[in-house]
Amino acid sequence: MHTLTRTKERHHEIIGLFPAGGQAKRIAPLPCSKELYPLGFRQVDEEGSFRPKVACHYLLEKMRIAGITKVYIILRIGKWDIPAYLGDGKMLDMQLAYLIMRIPFGVPYTLDQAYPFVQDAIVALGFPDIIFQTNDAFAQLLYRQMETNADVVLGLFATNQFQKWDMVEVEANGKIRQIVIKPLQTHLRYNWAIAVWTPVFTRFMHEHIDKILNTNGPENIKNNVSERRELSIGSVIQAAIINNLQVEGVIFPDNICLDIGTSEDLIKAVNNINKI
Repeated sequence: MHTLTRTKERHHEIIGLFPAGGQAKRIAPLPCSKELYPLGFRQVDEEGSFRPKVACHYLLEKMRIAGITKVYIILRIGKWDIPAYLGDGKMLDMQLAYLIMRIPFGVPYTLDQAYPFVQDAIVALGFPDIIFQTNDAFAQLLYRQMETNADVVLGLFATNQFQKWDMVEVEANGKIRQIVIKPLQTHLRYNWAIAVWTPVFTRFMHEHIDKILNTNGPENIKNNVSERRELSIGSVIQAAIINNLQVEGVIFPDNICLDIGTSEDLIKAVNNINKI
């Protein structure tokens, strides 16, 4: 059993995390950061004026529906068009702040940049290049966390493109048994695409990353590019399961879930955006 103990205390502040460290190599070149790729339109006034609606707007909008008003966006150096466009969040009636990623080899390192700011909060994680339908998805995850006191709650979506997702083995009662990272073959039906977690998992991930850095050294991780293996957030969640943290899932059946970081899904998103 991991030394971290689960608490029944309810943490009232909920903070969104929005990692924006990707280079969009699979769909490059782009005229903007992929998070700002226009998908559909939004109405901006009562007269019916419309403006382009960018990819990350859908994620932030769904967080806002769940009552999440504070979000940290973690940037790769050079992606300054994101704060230039989103600003302080007034467009969405949210409070946005920006952090700069330090180690580029995996989402957990990116998210850990926010550790000093979110260590005592409930965290809602979404990926700005993943488009999904359910507007109240984060609200449903937050409710499941409150109901079960789970350390992590994952939003699950059916897929037949298992090679590109972290696949999830989930029991009938919603408990997650394991995460399988991008399997070549599997009988599993669901991937995860969004998450909510408590300070228990935030600390677990921070300590897990510290162990990796202390073993390999931050300079070795940065410099030995040919030898390093990118750390995935799914791998950290699987480590949490092994260490007896409670991980639950909420299934969103018959739901569109697209990764616009691939050209195939970007085309589907453009063609189906009215359904999202």
